[in-house]
Amino acid sequence: MRFWAVTVSSLPAQAMALYPFLLVKDEHLKSDERIIRHEQIHFYQQLEMLIVFFYPVYLLNYLYNLVKFRNHGEAYFQISFEREAYQNENDLAYFKRRKQYAWLKYL
Repeated sequence: MRFWAVTVSSLPAQAMALYPFLLVKDEHLKSDERIIRHEQIHFYQQLEMLIVFFYPVYLLNYLYNLVKFRNHGEAYFQISFEREAYQNENDLAYFKRRKQYAWLKYL
């Protein structure tokens, strides 16, 4: 999958996927394979949801989790998109067997 990696030093996270841009906080993260794979999973998720639907679903999932867990960190890590990405970011073969809408099983 092709994307443009851009360094944004003020980014509130190490990296962020805004298809087709991979935003990274520091230049050296552009070569971090784990982070790249994590963000590429988000690219697939975004494309599956025609990009524009990804963001409201992500936000609603986060807000639901925030009410449920009453903790920002827990709410973030329980977002279905993040659960899929974190669980598979170290799997070099994940994209070969990933099914469309795989994030749904993490709801």
